[in-house]
Amino acid sequence: MTEYEKMQKGIIHDSLSEDIGKAQRKSRLICEEYNRLSAADDQGKQRLLKELFPSDDFGLYRIMEAPIFIDNCNEIKIGRNFYSNIHFSFIGGCTANIGDNVFIGPYCTLATGIHSLLADERRITVDENGVLHDYEYGRAIIIGDDVWIASNVTICGGVRIGSGSVIGAGSVVIRDIPPGVLAAGNPCRVIRKITEEDSMYKRVGYR
Repeated sequence: MTEYEKMQKGIIHDSLSEDIGKAQRKSRLICEEYNRLSAADDQGKQRLLKELFPSDDFGLYRIMEAPIFIDNCNEIKIGRNFYSNIHFSFIGGCTANIGDNVFIGPYCTLATGIHSLLADERRITVDENGVLHDYEYGRAIIIGDDVWIASNVTICGGVRIGSGSVIGAGSVVIRDIPPGVLAAGNPCRVIRKITEEDSMYKRVGYR
């Protein structure tokens, strides 16, 4: 089994292996090019997003405000009608799957990689040939349909967020969130269910 295959399965792997590094370099170079584009170059942005996510169905739109950082584009799948605000990051180590009609606010991170709590296991080592090795593992992130993730949210590996839920600003999500709820905090916890009374037209009083 290759180090890349171990990573996909959530097995301890060498994150500095050449097969993982090759995929990361491709992804990061596309992101660098994307982030250099003019804000008015919509055609260029769509071309590069198709390079990053060639197998995805974009639906009616895919809008990702620059800058973005996608550590490994092969390991993240995004559904239709996706919007992310500035500084959206996916940090590799395992996979992430995002559903349809998901909105992500500014400065949000999906972090699937996990290092050991023990310092001696966490250190980067050098073998007799001078090659660096960094052993870690990862857990997948799954985000359902119609989820809104507000600004400055970190979602950690192994978390599933149910469809229709909202994650409040500044949250750190370390455990599963069920469908159809408002959740927030550090650590993120369920506050209450979302109901029809939460309609912005009812709350603001204008339509």
